[in-house]
Amino acid sequence: MILKKLVVGPFAANCYIVGSELTKEGVIIDPGDEARQILKKVKDLQLDIKVIVLTHGHIDHIGGVKEVKEATEAEVAIHTDDAKSISGQEGRLISMLVSSLSYPASSSPDRLLNGGDSIDISDLNFLVLHTPGHTPGGICLLGNGVVFTGDTLFKYGVGRTDLPGGSHSQLMNSLHTKLMVLPDETIVYPGHGPETTIGAERSGNPYLRG
Repeated sequence: MILKKLVVGPFAANCYIVGSELTKEGVIIDPGDEARQILKKVKDLQLDIKVIVLTHGHIDHIGGVKEVKEATEAEVAIHTDDAKSISGQEGRLISMLVSSLSYPASSSPDRLLNGGDSIDISDLNFLVLHTPGHTPGGICLLGNGVVFTGDTLFKYGVGRTDLPGGSHSQLMNSLHTKLMVLPDETIVYPGHGPETTIGAERSGNPYLRG
């Protein structure tokens, strides 16, 4: 599996480019900003991007969608409960908080995801885990020994729940029933910050104790 991380935008969001070594087909997860940088890396890797997956609808994770989609012609996928955010109807809170930010609204998503769906890229398969709490439609992608957790789980941290649509009780339930049941060796690739493992978070994340 080809896996590259780019840290993009003023909120230092992680964008992941994942591809099949067999066919060079790929997926981009959370193109939040700096679309040209993302597209250059895709070109360097010689990948044919088939899907753009958004772990949730906050602007620091979707800001580059329009430009990346137009360049790759890939379908855009987001959970049903966060779908309106991609067209600018809602979920633009961060851009309102920081007036200097301005991103073009994308068209409606091409695919609406639900928990239990799969993202299949050639020989790579990722299970969609619905993990509400940070946003109603937050998801994680599990497969090939890794999990992309968006803003649900970070290294020794968890997603904030004080923004519209957030719920602390939902987040805790998502963490304990969807992520902490995974094998310790599962590598966690979060929406911000460095990677970690489920085992490290189970034993050392202060927000998960008790």
